[in-house]
Amino acid sequence: MSSHALADSWTMTRRELAHWARQPGQLVVALLFPVMLLLMFGYLVGGGRGVRGDYVDYLVPGMLALTMAFGLEGTMLAVTQDLNKGVIDRFRALPMANGAVLVGRSAADMLQSAAGLVLMAAVAYALGWRPHGGPGALLAALGLLLLFRFAMLWIGIHLALVAGTPELVQAVQILVWPVGFLSNAFATPEAMPGWLGTAVQWNPLSHTATAVRELLGGPAGEPGHVLPAVLWPLALLAVFLPLAIHRFTRLSH
Repeated sequence: MSSHALADSWTMTRRELAHWARQPGQLVVALLFPVMLLLMFGYLVGGGRGVRGDYVDYLVPGMLALTMAFGLEGTMLAVTQDLNKGVIDRFRALPMANGAVLVGRSAADMLQSAAGLVLMAAVAYALGWRPHGGPGALLAALGLLLLFRFAMLWIGIHLALVAGTPELVQAVQILVWPVGFLSNAFATPEAMPGWLGTAVQWNPLSHTATAVRELLGGPAGEPGHVLPAVLWPLALLAVFLPLAIHRFTRLSH
């Protein structure tokens, strides 16, 4: 990416950060919703079928991975609103790099996701969770989580551009929920019916959650999942990032 494109993307990122300052309530809700899920599944609903050892040590990595799959609707709605309100048409009149709007929006989302991970880890630490893999393993786990988020983000952007309107985005983003809950975030695949356990094991989110457990020393963190946790998001990015940029270019011209 050229220096001109980077400068344009940073300008668009600052535009999204300015929206946070004007509407802090949406940011607070987005950050606190995963914390509510952690408390609910960890202490109210319960769970942990098939988990050996401390369930919190199993649940926290799964919740961190699950958080990276949720909350895409904010970005999806922002992209469609820019298209439908004519904002993109005004940007076209400027000497701006193609795709800078999407890159800036995704960068803002990644900043929010990183803040969400820090908040979740802090709450989990207060509840008694402790990572056991050392600082290097912790950084590697955070890297895997953010890589998975980046892939999910571009899938969401592409789906938003296909949907075209904020009303349809509300329906499309529901497709994310099966990806999140048909995973090993709350229970092991071995405790599920055979067909369901197989589907859960193939879920990219499950690979990320298991790899994070492996790195942080949690129960059911089987070795050998770090590589799939890298390859799955990279494969998804290779498909959906170019598709999103191509469709955005068509719609904005």
